[in-house]
Amino acid sequence: MNPVELTMRSWDGVELFYRAWLPKQPPTQALLLFHRGHEHSARWQEFVEALALDDVAIFAWDARGHGRSPGERGSAENLGVVIKDVDAFVRHVSAQHGIAISNMIVLAHSVGAVTVAAWVHDYAPPIRAMILAVPALRVKLYVPFAIPLLRLRKRGFVKSYVKAKMLTHDPEQASRYHGDEFIFRQIAVNILLDLHDTGTRLLRDAGAITVPTLILGAGSDWVVKLDAQERFFRALSTPVKQMEVFPGFYHAIFHEKDRHLPIAKARSEEHTSE
Repeated sequence: MNPVELTMRSWDGVELFYRAWLPKQPPTQALLLFHRGHEHSARWQEFVEALALDDVAIFAWDARGHGRSPGERGSAENLGVVIKDVDAFVRHVSAQHGIAISNMIVLAHSVGAVTVAAWVHDYAPPIRAMILAVPALRVKLYVPFAIPLLRLRKRGFVKSYVKAKMLTHDPEQASRYHGDEFIFRQIAVNILLDLHDTGTRLLRDAGAITVPTLILGAGSDWVVKLDAQERFFRALSTPVKQMEVFPGFYHAIFHEKDRHLPIAKARSEEHTSE
């Protein structure tokens, strides 16, 4: 399945890049994919092929500051700007490709999962369901007092400590990660702080979310905290929710050796919610 490469104008006129995997017949259902920090939409290719959803349109963006979208790498004015981009992207897909928002499922990874969860919380879109893979509600920061120190700094960039061997057990996937010219290693300080504060807000008010939700957790995640994901899951108000934790999996849950497992769970939950 080869994607079509497209662009859209977001709410402030910035032109964002995205990929679309379109079925032969005009689709009535869509799956929207949101990548983790540092990455880009092409990283979803194997995942899309493994899903084999022949009658569903699949869309994946490059968030601003990522991949082929404009902006300083790993940066945005604030996370609220990206959350507004999510809303603009969903509405663009609906208008441009003729798919009702009520027939969409969103699937997001790590930082993308926090951004999407915040969008669902703030905008209450009538989507069919959301799937959050290892949402970065709490990042594991191994430097003592990291958040207070970053608040003093406020601006600039920090280099990610995350290595490929901390993301996946699969040597081939790790090699691809290292060799990908569109994956960068920095994140803006203000975005990292906004991510922390947005995670705090979502943990405090998860009960406002009523959208059917599936959360995928990794049992050996070096990057984000599983207990925060569990707290968020318990607080959700939706009567249709499920959490699956995959023992031994690392943070790049869709690029593990047994990556068919979370894909199978995602497909199962998607069909259950229909």
